[in-house]
Parts: sequence; C-alpha cells; structure tokens
Amino acid sequence: MKIDGTTLIGFVAAICTTCSFLPQVIKILRSKRTKDVSLLMYGILTTGLLLWLIYGLVLNDIPLILSNCISLTLSLCVLLLKIRHG
Repeated sequence: MKIDGTTLIGFVAAICTTCSFLPQVIKILRSKRTKDVSLLMYGILTTGLLLWLIYGLVLNDIPLILSNCISLTLSLCVLLLKIRHG
C-alpha cells in the first residue's frame, strides 16, 4: 500500500485523536470513579464515532475506519463504566 501525504496526515490525526481517550479510560479503570464524566457528552460522542465509522466504511477510508473503530471502542468503555459506576 502506497501512502501519500494526505493519507499520512489522516493516520497521524487518527493516532492523536484515538490516543486521547486512553488517559480517561485508564483513570476510570484505576479509580472506578466517573463522577465528573458527562454521560450526555459520551453518549453524543459515541453516536458520532459510530457515524464516522459508518462513513469511513462507505468511503473505504482506512484511516477513518481504524481510528473510529478504536475510538468507538474506547468511548464505549467510558460510557459503560459511567453507567456502571455512576
């Protein structure tokens, strides 16, 4: 697979935005506290990530598919932990 400049930018952006979820997920898993996490925000974010994933699948855009698949998984983790731990 040949990666052009635009695709490279997409991959770097995907890595940055996807990795941004990790500190929150790790913090919640360690502390089991979600008091300050917004349920509404993560509900809307998870919906948006699902739609981005569908969009990426329709376009067959690998950076969109990979990043949103991972981001959706991490966002769902936070959302489910928020529901579980309140």
